[in-house]
Amino acid sequence: MAAAPDDDALQARMTKLGVREEDLEESFVRGTGAGGQKINKTSSTVVLRHVVSGVEVRCQQQRSQSMNRLIARRELCDKLEQQREEARLAKRAVVEKKRRANRPRPRGVKERILKGKHIRSEVKRGRSSRGRDE
Repeated sequence: MAAAPDDDALQARMTKLGVREEDLEESFVRGTGAGGQKINKTSSTVVLRHVVSGVEVRCQQQRSQSMNRLIARRELCDKLEQQREEARLAKRAVVEKKRRANRPRPRGVKERILKGKHIRSEVKRGRSSRGRDE
């Protein structure tokens, strides 16, 4: 029996992310919510946990346990990809912030700062001369 094309694509995606079947803890629990007696009796809900990263996914979208297993693995891959992308963007933001902090100030900004300093010193100088005259 050959594996479904979705299965092959999912396996390739998991391999690319470095997720091995040995790193996954899978359990089946009873479903909750609408659906009546059928959903309350069958353990078709899949709880999939990636031990290495601690990411946990719960899936009860389908009535079939095997379909829920497949969907749970897809969702796990989505979450892991999202975490890695966020980490990459955060690292990039830190580098960008450092680069901006080390960039020299433009001449106009320097002049504006100096002008503010001169005004402040004039204000302070004015205070001291008044205090001594009185």
